[in-house]
Amino acid sequence: MSRTKSALLGALVLLAGASGTAVAAVPADPAGIAAIPCTVDYKVQSQWDTGFTAAVTVTNNSAAKTSWAVKWAYAGNQKVTSGWNAKITQSGTAVTAANETYNGTLATGGSVSFGFNASYSGTNALPTSFTLDGVTCNVDDGSGGGGGGGGSDPSGRVDNPYAGAKVYVNPEWSAKAAAETGGSRISNQPTGVWLDRIAAINGASGSMGLRAHLDAALAQKGSGEEVVQLVVYDLPGRDCAALASNGELGPTEIDKYKTQFIDPIAAILADSKYASLRIVPTIEIDSLPNLVTNTGSRATATPQCDTMLANGNYVKGVGYALAKLGAIPNVYNYLDAGHHGWIGWDDNFAPSATLFKQAATSEGATVDDVAGFITNTANYSALKENNFTINDTVNGTSVRQSKWVDWNRYVDELSFAQAFRNQLVSVGFNSGIGMLIDTSRNGWGGTARPAGPGATTSVDTYVDGGRYDRRIHVGNWCNQAGAGLGERPQASPATGIDAYVWMKPPGESDGSSSAIANDEGKGFDRMCDPTYTGNPRNNNNMSGALPNAPLSGHWFSAQFQQLMTNAYPPL
Repeated sequence: MSRTKSALLGALVLLAGASGTAVAAVPADPAGIAAIPCTVDYKVQSQWDTGFTAAVTVTNNSAAKTSWAVKWAYAGNQKVTSGWNAKITQSGTAVTAANETYNGTLATGGSVSFGFNASYSGTNALPTSFTLDGVTCNVDDGSGGGGGGGGSDPSGRVDNPYAGAKVYVNPEWSAKAAAETGGSRISNQPTGVWLDRIAAINGASGSMGLRAHLDAALAQKGSGEEVVQLVVYDLPGRDCAALASNGELGPTEIDKYKTQFIDPIAAILADSKYASLRIVPTIEIDSLPNLVTNTGSRATATPQCDTMLANGNYVKGVGYALAKLGAIPNVYNYLDAGHHGWIGWDDNFAPSATLFKQAATSEGATVDDVAGFITNTANYSALKENNFTINDTVNGTSVRQSKWVDWNRYVDELSFAQAFRNQLVSVGFNSGIGMLIDTSRNGWGGTARPAGPGATTSVDTYVDGGRYDRRIHVGNWCNQAGAGLGERPQASPATGIDAYVWMKPPGESDGSSSAIANDEGKGFDRMCDPTYTGNPRNNNNMSGALPNAPLSGHWFSAQFQQLMTNAYPPL
């Protein structure tokens, strides 16, 4: 049984749309919306004779917050018995949900979601009033479009699959994390399941296959909603600009990719047994951006990327995956969008969005097959640089001219993801798309984390002294020394952002520090060698990689321990 509290006060009026779904009428003056200090979406997701599960999403339209507390009162005898993503206490009929240590930041326009189980008898009347930090909120049914919404259409699809849902905890990763000293602090976090070769579909080397993961997700799901995160990653000629994650398929093996990789995945996901799961495939990490940045006359070009641009198999493969998987009603495709330190420059930004539109309308795909995009997967770019902005100047010199920023238009992932979302909509993607940001390794905490801006001696001392991201160069990507866990996975954390996710499981290597023979098609990339002095893609700097790393995807205990030590927010 699903029930939603719907009552908008003041500036919002509910109208019946053509589909019969409630939609919000927007006043001619947009300030009317901004004047609403906060909105609350309270949903009873399931209910039985003695209890219920509820999901709450709060949107803050007032000043940004570093902590928050939501309060409401029940008219009956409802008693909260357990909760998640908030510290929930109850005194009589009055309930208070306060932030956890990892989700206290609530930006202007940002949202936060939490949930709970509760008991009751008699009538489970819905709360009629909510406050956020003492200010009365309106109550919204969440049916409007846009990233971060939790509403649904008559088909059962929702705007944001993460809103009001748990996310699958991979038991294989969880066991490895829990076996590490101190690892039990994060072993219950959800991470992505990587399908990086054909053998992974049925389970390679004794590991769980796709069906086993989906069955485990059903067991974890219970009566609430559950998201399962997959990484679909086996394009022909994969990883054309590097070697550590070279794939098993040659540049021309597009038919094998379709029939032996995508088709079997689609057949499993379409099984009605799994129809109650919200399945989120992230499509082909680090693929399409290579066609923009590492081809043609650019100094970073490689023959392999030129080949993949010429034969079109990256575009065809991505389009085919989107079409096949997007045809399944409970599947929500998110397409990889690189990161700010890759496509945040003027000559990469717009061309990337245009190329993504080309891929999303090829091989039978349409933009309706794309629920959103993911940035920073398996990368390290800081979520938010608080000690400097792209608009700062030092002695008349723009931050953009610093060696670190190097004329990029963005200094962190959040500003990039929000801006790139707008660019994607401008080229024809649906206005309701949302962004995911991988925060598994971009916390940059620990003793090296700057407490404030750098010295204003020069633009470089200012930026380098204040930046959280302590990499030698923004182009460094392999097993980076000094990295830490970032924001914990959470739904609707900021405007246009569907979720922060750990798509790259912390502790899984990016690539080996030296050549290792293997049957996984994975090569050796010097960017994973700590003694390597670099190439044009990192401006010929040291690689910044940790020593003694195993093959990509294999467990790297030293990295896992470092990530916990340098976590921000701290563990």
